[in-house]
Amino acid sequence: MSSVCFYFQVHQPHRVKKYTVFDVGSDRDYFKDSHNERLDNKKILEKVARKAYLPTTALLYELLKKHPEFKISFSISGTLLEQLEEHLPEVIDSFKRLVATGRVELLNETYYHSLAFIHSKDEFRRQVEHHQRKIDSVFAVKPKVFRNTELIYCNDLSQEIAKMGYSGMLLEGADHVLGWRSPNYIYSAKDNPNLKLLLRNYKLSDDIAFRFSNRHWEEFPLNSSKFADWVSQVNGTGEVVNLFMDFETFGEHHWEDTGIFEFLRTLPRELLKHPDNDFVTPSEAIERYEHRGELDVPDFTSWADIERDLSAWLSNPMQADAMKKLYGLEKKILLSGDERLIEDWRRLQTSDHFYYMCTKWFADGDVHKYFNPYETPYEAFINYMNVIADLKLRLKESSALRTRRKTKLSPK
Repeated sequence: MSSVCFYFQVHQPHRVKKYTVFDVGSDRDYFKDSHNERLDNKKILEKVARKAYLPTTALLYELLKKHPEFKISFSISGTLLEQLEEHLPEVIDSFKRLVATGRVELLNETYYHSLAFIHSKDEFRRQVEHHQRKIDSVFAVKPKVFRNTELIYCNDLSQEIAKMGYSGMLLEGADHVLGWRSPNYIYSAKDNPNLKLLLRNYKLSDDIAFRFSNRHWEEFPLNSSKFADWVSQVNGTGEVVNLFMDFETFGEHHWEDTGIFEFLRTLPRELLKHPDNDFVTPSEAIERYEHRGELDVPDFTSWADIERDLSAWLSNPMQADAMKKLYGLEKKILLSGDERLIEDWRRLQTSDHFYYMCTKWFADGDVHKYFNPYETPYEAFINYMNVIADLKLRLKESSALRTRRKTKLSPK
């Protein structure tokens, strides 16, 4: 038997607007720029919602009604939920309608889609708990499975996730992690047999996510019948095929005129033609299948680029310096008690900001340029560091204000 586990990551960051050295000390609104379409978060969100979110959620609802066996899962970042609540609540309603079917599972992640675990386990835990509360308040569900930012994973992280009570976690089915083993089985985390691991089948996932509209691909054009045949070939050599991808795959990464929606519309029908195929959510996969041994992953892995490591965010001195400066402010920022200052600091943790500074322009170049509002990674870095400079200035002002208040309140 071969179960198909569909998972979609849904995320948009608070992009930093064009922020020059002359803005430091005078402009404290880092994320709103209605004068620059490439940096206007509201306009970008409206575009993605129109092209991808709304038509795809409508199609998925149609498929859930048509195929009682069909099931899917999502992880929706807190930064996106905030923006949707402010600008496009109808998109949240479309996700609520899917969840209400009882065949859609929501996963947990870091609220700010951050790399916090790499630099601060305390901040990581705070963001995970913040995301838990947000999902519960919006959708009235409590996730059982965890998906870290960009599928970043290692043994140390699995220890933390197990302590937090999750039953499962998603990660990349990277060749250097699996070796001779297949991604089409459930595994357990090292030293944590109760934490089950679902590994992304990156070849089949990327056939949809990256190669679908590539006219130079030897398998172009891809239709649902051909893809269903590839999935069905796993029967007898695997138990679960994990198809994990960005939700923007449908309508944004691949536009409507590529046929991506028709592909999705017919895919459940074609997969179900094989009597041994069905669909599962991550929790159901964990409950149904036994783990086939533990995975030892001492170093960080991710689903990004051909290296499947952290190099998309930490491969050059600019990224390392920006991240060091940001997390170096943690204690003082939190002690300030300034809610807006803390919120801005956390929004600056979103992984996208560091992705925009990446200087890898080889096989992954087009991927790094997608949704990137900056002309060069150097522009992204300078822009970001100007904001950090202003953040430090605000921190000094906040500290001085607290000192004055204490002086006034202290007895003479």
